[in-house]
Amino acid sequence: MLEIGTKAPDFTLLDQNGENVSLNDFRGKKVILYFYPKDSTPGCTKQACAFSELNPHFIEANAQIIGISKDSVASHKRFEQKYQLPFILLSDSELEVIKSYDVWKEKNMYGKKVMGVVRSTYLINEDGVIEKTFEKVKAADNPKQMLDELNG
Repeated sequence: MLEIGTKAPDFTLLDQNGENVSLNDFRGKKVILYFYPKDSTPGCTKQACAFSELNPHFIEANAQIIGISKDSVASHKRFEQKYQLPFILLSDSELEVIKSYDVWKEKNMYGKKVMGVVRSTYLINEDGVIEKTFEKVKAADNPKQMLDELNG
């Protein structure tokens, strides 16, 4: 994970609507930047739906939720529509942002070593500085954990 107190690497990726989105677009807001392995899998769906349910509270706290995976724009669009997700999903099929945020790691899947996204979340402040990091988060608990962090 990147170090707390360092500037979060800026990026520009396509969202679920095929629009360019940059981290810098959210200066002046806190950003909940969460990395997840794959659209429509059980854990990722639990996490996204929990963020969705709590989204009004994040808006109240002047925070933007952004989810990033290596899935395609089309996959993100289907995921968003199926679960009516009210926040931004970004496609990083080239793994550039995923690697720059140090969440592409060796994992153990069914006894096999594979490379993949480790479910991780960054809390980035209004100035684009990393305030908190959370690695290997529990999908269902992470949204409430992040809301608690915002509300101190």
